[in-house]
Amino acid sequence: MDIKNVTVAGSGVLGYQIAFQAAFKGFKVIIYDINDEVIERAKAKFNNLRESYKKDINATDEQLDQTYSNLSYTSDLAASVADADLLVEAVPENVNIKLEFYEKLSKVAPEKTIFVSNSSTLVPSTFAEATGRPTRFLNLHFANLIWIHNTAEVMGHPGTDPKIYDEIVDFAKALGMVIIPLQKEQPGYILNTLLVPLFTSAANLVSKNITDHESIDKTWMVGTGAPLGPIAILDIIGIKTAYNIIKMNGEVSKNQELLDLADYLQENFIDKGKLGTSTGEGFYKYPNPAYQEKDFLK
Repeated sequence: MDIKNVTVAGSGVLGYQIAFQAAFKGFKVIIYDINDEVIERAKAKFNNLRESYKKDINATDEQLDQTYSNLSYTSDLAASVADADLLVEAVPENVNIKLEFYEKLSKVAPEKTIFVSNSSTLVPSTFAEATGRPTRFLNLHFANLIWIHNTAEVMGHPGTDPKIYDEIVDFAKALGMVIIPLQKEQPGYILNTLLVPLFTSAANLVSKNITDHESIDKTWMVGTGAPLGPIAILDIIGIKTAYNIIKMNGEVSKNQELLDLADYLQENFIDKGKLGTSTGEGFYKYPNPAYQEKDFLK
C-alpha cells in the first residue's frame, strides 16, 4: 500500500473521528476545513476523543501523544493536499457543496492523490466527473464512533479502477476496520439503508406529538434488546446530518411529510444549536443522557 499521507477535508461529526483514527494508526494526517475558527473547534473535540480512546480501547498516553504528533491543520486547500496520497472528503451531505468542493480540489491536488467520499447517502457516480480523476475515486463510509463501531463500507462506481478499490480496502484494514464491500452503487450503502428509515420514523413520531423521545427509545431497547434507541442514535449521528439526509430525500421524492420533518428539526434543534452529542444537547442532554441511567428501562 502506497498511502502514507492522508488529508481529511471536513472536521464535522465523522471527519474529525476519521482523522484521529488514521493518526492513531500511524498515518500522517492533515485536517482541512473552511476557516481557522472551525479548525480550533475540531482541536477541542480531539481532547474528548483522547479520553474516549483511553476508556474504550485502553489506548496509552504514549500512543495518544504520538497520535497528536501525526496531526496537522490548515484552512488552505492547496496546501492541505500538496503531498496527499489520499483525500477523504467529509464535507456536508449536500450535492452542490460536494460538487463545488471537488471542482476546487481537482485543480490543486497532485495526480497521485486518490479521492474518497465519506458520504452517508450519495453514490460516487454523482461526483466522479467533478473529481477530474474518476478512475481514482470511490466512496469509503465509516460508522459513527469509528474506534468502536469499526466498519468501513467500500463502494466504487463503474469507472473506479479495481486496483484503487483494493488499495482503499487495504487502507481501511490498516485503520482497524471490518471491510463491508458493496458490489454495486447503493444510496445509503448498507448501514444507512437500514438506519435512515429507522431514525426518520422515530423523529416523525416526536414531531407529530404521538409520543416522546424517551418512550421511543425504551420501546426499541426493550423490544429488540438493542443497546441504544433510534433517537439516541440520531443524537450521535448529529441532527444536522440527519436533517440534510431527510431534506434531500424529501426533495427528491417530493414527500411533504419528510420536508415537514426537516423543518421541524431545523426550527426546534438546529436553529437553537442543539445538534446532538457534539454540542451537548439534542433530544437528550450530554454528557449524562437519560438513556444511560440504570433505571431508564424500568
